[in-house]
Amino acid sequence: MIDFDFKDKYSINDLVRILEILRGENGCPWDAEQTHESIRSNLLEEAYEAADAIDENNSELQEEELGDVLLQVVFHCQIEKETSNQYDFDSVCNAICQKLIVRHPHVFGDVVANDSQTVLKNWDSIKKESKNQSYTQTLKDIPKALPALMRAEKIGKRASRANMDFADAKASLEAVMKEANELESAIESENIEHIKDELGDLLFSCVNTARKLGIDAEEALGNSCTKFIGRFEKTEELVKNDDLDMTDLSEEELNAYWDKCKKEFGL
Repeated sequence: MIDFDFKDKYSINDLVRILEILRGENGCPWDAEQTHESIRSNLLEEAYEAADAIDENNSELQEEELGDVLLQVVFHCQIEKETSNQYDFDSVCNAICQKLIVRHPHVFGDVVANDSQTVLKNWDSIKKESKNQSYTQTLKDIPKALPALMRAEKIGKRASRANMDFADAKASLEAVMKEANELESAIESENIEHIKDELGDLLFSCVNTARKLGIDAEEALGNSCTKFIGRFEKTEELVKNDDLDMTDLSEEELNAYWDKCKKEFGL
């Protein structure tokens, strides 16, 4: 029998102990085999599932999914403790506590910050100073693993701190139109690398326009994806009601059903 104190209610210390047991001599073979690299994607997946639970405003699901996120943090800490031993769960907690204290001088010090914008400005200033960052380095420090739209938005925001930005949404929209023309020329060249490059520039410009409008590009595209699925579902229903299959229809016929869907269902 394992040396473990079974309880009706467990704490973070129990979670740390459970991971020690799972990766221990008589623990779980799968857990024992894992590395930082092998469970890297798990951390991302669990974070997205927690985000979905928040979007659904489901407290019970949030509790479960946030627990899964916490498990990934403790899992990585246990792996590191056993291998390079450069950090463990206690040192991770200590590091974030110290960071929060230093970056909230308006709470733990005598700095005055009466609104959230001042708080964010102070946070960025302290972060840049403590890490001795150049403006370029602040861009490089944005995680490459972020969804590309989210990364592009953060790059635009941080570049604006160095005064590198569009004057307004109209100016950024002009850049979108310019990039669209350049993409059109690239398509005519039939050079796939050139096309990919120009398409990326167009997407980046669209994100900048969203940012200047105060719109989250990731959220906007996500909403469009959801809207497309809704229209697609109703279009398929209309096609089936006529005893047809979508794959047997021409592009023109499908577009006609798509337009009918938009009119009938207001989607």
